[in-house]
Amino acid sequence: MVSSIIFVILLGVTIFFFTKRIREISSNINLGLDLDLSGNSAERWKTMARVALGQGKLVTRPVAGIMHVFIYLGFIIINIEVLEIVIDGVFGTHRVLYGLIGPAAYGFFINTFEILAVLVLVACVVFLLRRNVINLKRFRGKEMVKWPTSDANIILVVEILLMGAFLTMNASDGLLMAMDAESLASLGLDKYSGFDFGEPFLVSGMFAGALSADPATLMFTERAMWWFHIIGIFAFLNYVPYSKHFHIIISFPNTYYSRLQPSGEFNNLESVKKEVELMMDPEADPYAAPAPDENAAPQRFGAKDVTDLNWKQLMDAYSCTECGRCTSECPANQTGKLLSPRKIMMDTRDRLEEVGSAKRKHGQDHEDGKSLVGDYISKEELWACTTCNACVQACPVNINPLSIIVDLRRFLVMEESAAPQELNMMFTNVENNGAPWQFAQADRLNWKDE
Repeated sequence: MVSSIIFVILLGVTIFFFTKRIREISSNINLGLDLDLSGNSAERWKTMARVALGQGKLVTRPVAGIMHVFIYLGFIIINIEVLEIVIDGVFGTHRVLYGLIGPAAYGFFINTFEILAVLVLVACVVFLLRRNVINLKRFRGKEMVKWPTSDANIILVVEILLMGAFLTMNASDGLLMAMDAESLASLGLDKYSGFDFGEPFLVSGMFAGALSADPATLMFTERAMWWFHIIGIFAFLNYVPYSKHFHIIISFPNTYYSRLQPSGEFNNLESVKKEVELMMDPEADPYAAPAPDENAAPQRFGAKDVTDLNWKQLMDAYSCTECGRCTSECPANQTGKLLSPRKIMMDTRDRLEEVGSAKRKHGQDHEDGKSLVGDYISKEELWACTTCNACVQACPVNINPLSIIVDLRRFLVMEESAAPQELNMMFTNVENNGAPWQFAQADRLNWKDE
């Protein structure tokens, strides 16, 4: 009874803090501008199934892709075992699913979980080696110092510890359940009687011999690993929303709301588009449209801060896995330019966290005098982008860093007239000559006379 009460309290605290953090993230994302992505539901479900559920874009790099699939499957399937632990913890039972599905099916599931646990262990070790020994280039960068590097290592080490605890718990439990009923009763371990698997669990049984044969020691080991495993999972659950590993949750809605238009198609600013349509249509009535609200704040051209981005772009920022595939594919980055698409997403997320926290503390009208452009992302980074969409294509969860870059550049051009000199010359030529070249329209065909 005492154990169940402690467990329920821990479960309640875990749910409370996890829900609180999810509400904070949701509130931050809702600071973005409205964007209607409600259509094409069938295509969106297919995209989510292929990219998020099926890991379709990860396996383009086989080693990392296969290792990630191991961890992904382990995370998804072993949660069935976590469900049993939660039920046992609340009601004080022991391996409650055994009595519901029988020894054969239960043994099959536990053995499957253990195989997946070993694959997760292998994948985590490989990832630790890739990050800290082989030191792959895409895991480096000025945005990947201190916390981002520690965050990745913390998660991998925690997963190794959790899988190790799971296997040790099963090994101890398997030895206790193999004891005869009389011995169990004499030791006060009646809850272990009635289990009959015939053989030890597949993986944990291999090293069960390394454990003490003393029933009291086995009981202590099993309980210690049981509590360590479930408390570790509760802690992990509340750590994830503060980590890059939040993508294991948010990548599903993020891929559902993926951009479905061709990559090279840019959206037009509605206010500018209307002005151009009026100029191109001689019969258009400029006064036919409803008069703008005089009390409304003027619409900003492009984006200066995170609140000028739409909610999908802000969801992208929280979905970033920091894997560096976008940066490793970026031609500007490869040629030594300052741009890193991964840094763009990380800066957007960090700025959004700062703005959201300040608004919850000081009110929705609070301004801290800082902005995404300038304080987080430099003009040099933005103008280094070639808009080639390589980062968009490479992202394993369909994040679109280019859309943020373009909106930030729009602000620089249309509100601050801060385009590079080369672009300003082109703009002037287009305005005066109807073309980006510095030739008058009357002289455009002179080349044929030479």
